[in-house]
Amino acid sequence: MVNRRTNPKVDEFLSKAEKWKTEFEKLRNIVLDCELTEEFKWMHPCYTYAQKNIVLIHGFKEYCALLFHKGALLQDTHRVLIQQTENVQAARQIRFTNVQQIADMETILKAYIHEAIEVEKAGLQVNFQKSTDLLIPEELQSKFAEIPALKPAFEALTPGRQRAYILYFSAPKQAKTRVSRVEKYMQHILEGKGLHD
Repeated sequence: MVNRRTNPKVDEFLSKAEKWKTEFEKLRNIVLDCELTEEFKWMHPCYTYAQKNIVLIHGFKEYCALLFHKGALLQDTHRVLIQQTENVQAARQIRFTNVQQIADMETILKAYIHEAIEVEKAGLQVNFQKSTDLLIPEELQSKFAEIPALKPAFEALTPGRQRAYILYFSAPKQAKTRVSRVEKYMQHILEGKGLHD
């Protein structure tokens, strides 16, 4: 246990947590035992090794979770990693509904965290499906023709942001819904923002 330095922003986050507070604190202690640096990113406790994201603690209505940023590269020998949605390519979660589950899995969690650190040390990368492999919906293509600045702004977005937009714009069955989604987010794209920024 070399690095047990805590981050004041995480202290504040935990002090305000109404749901999952005990679970968050238990997860925090487990992760800090693995000598990661505690940071606060995306409004959640995030733990890094050599400035690379390893795990994030977050909570939802039905569960709290430890999210491994490159979970897709872990062996998952205990079959506990969950892919949030079919569109999530790299991250994987381990979900909990009570503190006892976390305590029972402490040894497994530490093993997964250490494996995630080794993945980072080895420089392994997730092979992302490229956004270019996805079909850009015609509703977005027509807006590219209408507004010349839109296409270069879209192409300047990260591949993950492009992918999120393409999937979101393509989802509705009705063309008018697809058009309204594109129109709603055009300004976001022009400002270089992702779907959830």
